[in-house]
Amino acid sequence: MLTEAARAFLAEYHLATLSTLDRAGRIHSVPVGITYRDGIVRVIGSRGSQKFLNAERSGRASVNTVDGRRWISFEGPARVRSDAESVALAVELYAARYRQPRPNPERVVLELQVERVLGSAGMRAGDG
Repeated sequence: MLTEAARAFLAEYHLATLSTLDRAGRIHSVPVGITYRDGIVRVIGSRGSQKFLNAERSGRASVNTVDGRRWISFEGPARVRSDAESVALAVELYAARYRQPRPNPERVVLELQVERVLGSAGMRAGDG
């Protein structure tokens, strides 16, 4: 689904915008760090934060990362996981891309199963 250029872009230090729908159906967009592996975008944070409550309720999310003319966007079904194995993997991936996050006993991970990718030229497999 992604090109080598997209994978390289996703290994660089860039923040993203996570968008979910709130209870009233309004778009809730916040800056986050994201990681991508095997068709899943991951976002870590604290249990009970609005972004996770929204994702749990609606079951969908999108993220977008931009740097100048390069950008990539993912959308798809989302779920929030709190099991130790899922959280540990998300923290490991986050630490590799950004930095080791501070300890957080309330940490959970939003997993967005990518079903659609948009991006600038050369980010998606099959782009000509």
